[in-house]
Amino acid sequence: MSYAAFDSLKALVIEDNQHMRTLLRSLLIALGVKNVFEAADGETGFDELRNRRPDFVLTDLSMKPTDGIEFTKRVRQSNESPNPYVPIVMVTGHTERLRVEAARDSGVTEFLAKPITAQNLLLRLAEIVERPRPFVRCDGYFGPDRRRHRDESYTGPWRRQDDFKDDIAIA
Repeated sequence: MSYAAFDSLKALVIEDNQHMRTLLRSLLIALGVKNVFEAADGETGFDELRNRRPDFVLTDLSMKPTDGIEFTKRVRQSNESPNPYVPIVMVTGHTERLRVEAARDSGVTEFLAKPITAQNLLLRLAEIVERPRPFVRCDGYFGPDRRRHRDESYTGPWRRQDDFKDDIAIA
């Protein structure tokens, strides 16, 4: 099940549960990722990001003292960040809408719900390797474009519902 496209990648796994870190490491190695680094929380993960320069990060959402959302915000927004563009995959069993939106709004690249399968992990890695999203900077947000799908047949200038008011396009 190893994929040649992944063999040169370096991964950082940030997870407070040792068993889950071991599982994620094993899955990444099975998919062909040869260099996998680990951290037990977001603070240590930030240091590892600086020292190891991974190509992507898998981080748990719920950790102490620094959780995955705070880690992601720091990576995206801090002047100390060694790579604000690094792809970040949020791994969590908390799939409630508010948590997913909070992760998205912090700047995660992908979201992976537990229980983890090799197939789902493969799909997320393929997205970040084969279809990287452009980054967006605006008031209150810096990270991957949150609009994943684009309608290639669309030819009009307006894409958002807010672009229209009372059925008249706003310039």
